[in-house]
Amino acid sequence: MTSQDVRKQFLDFFALKGHLIVPSAPIVLKDDPTLMFNNSGMAQFKEYFLGNATPKSNRIADTQKCLRVSGKHNDLEDVGFDTYHHTMFEMLGNWSFGDYFKKEAINWAWELLTEVYKIPKENLYVSVFEGNPEENVPFDQEAWDIWKGLIDEDRIILGNKKDNFWEMGDQGPCGPCSEIHVDLRPEAEKSQVSGKSLVNNDHPQVVEIWNNVFMEFNRKADGSLEKLPAQHVDTGMGFERLCMALQGKTSNYDTDVFTPLIEKVEQITGLKYTTNDVILNDSEESEEQNKTNIAIRVVVDHVRAVAFAIADGQLPSNTGAGYVIRRILRRAIRYGFTFLNTKEPFINQLVAVLANQMGEFFPEIKSQQQLVTNVIREEEASFLRTLDQGLQLLENVVAETKGSTVSGTKAFELYDTFGFPIDLTALILREKGFELDEAGFNAAMQAQKARSRAASEVSTEDWSVLIPGNIETFVGYDQSERDVKITRIRKIDSKKDGVLYQIVLDNTPFYPEGGGQVGDKGTLVSANETIEIIDTKKENNLILHFAKKLPENVNASFTAKVNQDLRSLSSRNHSATHLMHQALRSILGTHVEQKGSLVNPNYLRFDFSHFAKMTETELQQVEDFVNARIQEQLPLIERRNIPIQQALEEGAMALFGEKYGDNVRAIKFGESMELCGGIHVKNTAEIWYFKIVSEGAVAAGIRRIEAITSDAVKAHFASYENILNDVKTALKNPQDILKAVHSMQEENTKLAKQIEALVKDKVKNLKAGLTAEIQEINGIQFLAKQVDLNPEGAKDLAYELGNLGKNVFLVLATADEEKPMLTCYISKELVADKNLNAGQVVRELGKFIQGGGGGQPFFATAGGKNIAGIQNALEKAVEFVK
Repeated sequence: MTSQDVRKQFLDFFALKGHLIVPSAPIVLKDDPTLMFNNSGMAQFKEYFLGNATPKSNRIADTQKCLRVSGKHNDLEDVGFDTYHHTMFEMLGNWSFGDYFKKEAINWAWELLTEVYKIPKENLYVSVFEGNPEENVPFDQEAWDIWKGLIDEDRIILGNKKDNFWEMGDQGPCGPCSEIHVDLRPEAEKSQVSGKSLVNNDHPQVVEIWNNVFMEFNRKADGSLEKLPAQHVDTGMGFERLCMALQGKTSNYDTDVFTPLIEKVEQITGLKYTTNDVILNDSEESEEQNKTNIAIRVVVDHVRAVAFAIADGQLPSNTGAGYVIRRILRRAIRYGFTFLNTKEPFINQLVAVLANQMGEFFPEIKSQQQLVTNVIREEEASFLRTLDQGLQLLENVVAETKGSTVSGTKAFELYDTFGFPIDLTALILREKGFELDEAGFNAAMQAQKARSRAASEVSTEDWSVLIPGNIETFVGYDQSERDVKITRIRKIDSKKDGVLYQIVLDNTPFYPEGGGQVGDKGTLVSANETIEIIDTKKENNLILHFAKKLPENVNASFTAKVNQDLRSLSSRNHSATHLMHQALRSILGTHVEQKGSLVNPNYLRFDFSHFAKMTETELQQVEDFVNARIQEQLPLIERRNIPIQQALEEGAMALFGEKYGDNVRAIKFGESMELCGGIHVKNTAEIWYFKIVSEGAVAAGIRRIEAITSDAVKAHFASYENILNDVKTALKNPQDILKAVHSMQEENTKLAKQIEALVKDKVKNLKAGLTAEIQEINGIQFLAKQVDLNPEGAKDLAYELGNLGKNVFLVLATADEEKPMLTCYISKELVADKNLNAGQVVRELGKFIQGGGGGQPFFATAGGKNIAGIQNALEKAVEFVK
């Protein structure tokens, strides 16, 4: 049974049981501040479990792309070393929202596994919750009784809170669960050791494949449990593990989920992967093969996670979710570099295999294939350069080390500042006969984590519900003021922002942050007081209004007032973003797609797919296109709650990585039509004018434009007018400013040539005098001297002196314009025979002038800021030749 068949049979089975089949949500979460990534199948349904929204069906089934690499669920460091952990995996799930419960969930799970998939019953074990008297949660007798009618009692295991009580987080819906485990060991092994004893003991062939969670409690902030108003079912079955069981394998990596990728890695590297069925002998050869196997597993697992994250809109970066994706990719590159001997980018070549393999069910990986390939290739090339740089820096650390143990603090600096992997540091040090101070490294790492935790620590109280059962209504498209009542409040306390209060209203004109647009600010006004709203966000379908204090009377009637000035500026920038998107597709081509945006009152930022830097002509064409639409005074045509398919058929643009409902809102200005939930102007004339202020690269194949409109453009033009007036004054008010500037440039060129000629004369004069000062030390012609030249003159002088003969070692210092500079020249014979390196010399001597630098082995320079250290640097230089 192929993996495609496995997935299809699961969904077909639950469709016949009355379940609505829904697509996977994006792997990257954009509307849930509590999670970076979808880490379980239930993440996209949280609002239903919390009662903040009504599902379109009480029975749903799907397969969800999941990523577990951060926070509580983090499997990253296990990946590769075993055969069943993954960063990205598929979670097959069926859901009941207040409909069926334990009886149906358990019976259907058993029916699917044993009758449809035909897994032998004697290979299966199940577990039920043993209860927890401390929390007043009883043994799950109901689940036990249901299982007892399906499986021998000696195959039912009692599980503790850790294994058999599932929780969404520290707070929220939770409940007992019943897991199903499969024993895939050979019969001979089964006869010697019972599979029951191996359940939940990390045995690679006795693994959990399905978890049925029965949500019936809510965990409060104080840790106590309360009954939910309705009972729900949340199940999750590991797709990769299920394929392993159904394809008769003992490793997930031996299934057709991974074998096409593994075969491609073998083709690229010339190395072979050993399947789990082949037993390796305890020999040096088997140790090397095991390292190869681990590295290949890391690469083929990680490329899936990175590729789907990029396809869903998350680019590698240095912060947040982007940093996590970059870290996963760099781990794969590092394993390839160290154990597969790949010194050039190669992981990007796996994207085509992945797209061919999974593109039918997950079309985003097919449609975004070129972008994903380009981004991964560029990230690979960049990190391989970092590895080269790190190797050189590590050489310097080793050279400075007294004794045989390298400082853990220094190793942490390499890791933290340059991204140089600590395991690679340890490996290289062992090869050189050094040890790593692991305790020092771990201490530095823990200190950093403690600082990070302290900075991001947040405590959240339970909601105080004032008006039960209310589902908030957003009215901000039509109104900026509204009479409201507060329905619930809670207090949050963070190291970053201090104490804040989240307020939910029965209805609200405040737009919550989303679609790139920042949240509204404004006030809540009652008869007796005014509360400032400093931000608005959305979480689990609730619109949260942030305030630094609560009203004295939370039960009073209020008027919610949006800061219309700020909103108006944001709306102009948002509408201009749509027009710019249309302009880019018209001028550059329809390959342009939005990859990110930020819209606030001050400016707009727009990331888009494009393969080259935009020319000045293209940027001007985009500006002209948008301003033409502004001058046309195009009215806003807004359509709400139309079927998404209808909107797409009418030409509306949908963005990859966004989660859309069955009904959507479409925004149209002339020919520009996009699906969008943001706030827009009523007419393009309100934008006034559009001006691009910058264009640059974000990642391979991704460009970024920053632009301004309206009041910001007026301030921009006024600023340039002030600058022009200052220039005019500095030039003594000439009639023709441009002519005056050209005249000054011509004069400057003449003076520069005169200076250059004078410096050359000075170099010749100095050469004659300094030749006599050259000393011979150990057969090397040595000179270390401060000279009265600019850096370019020092370079010319170094080459002039260097050409006098062989075995020349020069260090010249200059202090032109109070900026110390060291210039080192070493004859190529010394570089080859004496292993001297000018780059290493200036890095070492540069410390005396509080600076650094580099260059080639025979010529390098270092700049600094401490002129007083020049003499010490020159005195130190002689040690290199002694």
